[in-house]
Amino acid sequence: MIDSEPLSSEEIERYARHIVLPEIGGAGQQALKRARVLVIGAGGLGSPVLAYLAAAGVGTLGIADDDGVSLSNLQRQVIHDSGTIGAAKTESAARAIARINPHVIVKRHDARLDDGNIDAMLKGYDILMDGSDNFDTRYLAADAAERAEIPLVTGAVGRFDGSLTVLCPHRHDADGKPNPRYRDLYPKQPPAGLVPSCAEAGVIGPVTGVIGTLMAMEAIKLITGAGEPLIGRLLLYDGLGARFETIRYKRKSRPV
Repeated sequence: MIDSEPLSSEEIERYARHIVLPEIGGAGQQALKRARVLVIGAGGLGSPVLAYLAAAGVGTLGIADDDGVSLSNLQRQVIHDSGTIGAAKTESAARAIARINPHVIVKRHDARLDDGNIDAMLKGYDILMDGSDNFDTRYLAADAAERAEIPLVTGAVGRFDGSLTVLCPHRHDADGKPNPRYRDLYPKQPPAGLVPSCAEAGVIGPVTGVIGTLMAMEAIKLITGAGEPLIGRLLLYDGLGARFETIRYKRKSRPV
């Protein structure tokens, strides 16, 4: 993380409820100000991620999205509004972030991620947040974050359910064993067409808020050192049953 200026008196007042938390304090708030986080997708998951990280005082937020705001987005993508229909999602989200917290620097990446651009795009960022809606991007993001040796917070939603986990395969656990990779959790992509998209199956708006907010919480924990991130644990949310479950998973040994 890069150096940052001391917190101003206005920032101290803005973040007062963080600073009084022993787990965050002034040092944690300074770490948030220094942090640089890249968010893939300014959609259903990216909206709460961006809003809460901006409000929390993350110093630099990158937004990677090549889509525009449409009317059907507004049922769940709460960082956008009726007045931004037709605008690039990165532009709409940047405007909202400026209204939430003028201290946040926003970097727009108006491009669809692929093998040719993701490594360069990741340079200078400390954490990658994957709020994409397709498996191609999820595997791409996982591989790129591992190469860059930065944590990845990844979430997914469908209909009334959601899940999220944190990946740090470049680090070791308390027993000295390497942390799991994305492919330890999902070894292979499902065949094309097997998992319906949100446009096909539908999705209830608030479930994206639940999972996206939890993703933001994991990022704050990683930045400040508070709590225990969801490394090696998959958190599952059942919206209709109002239930959370956690599944543990480990690094799988593979022959060289």
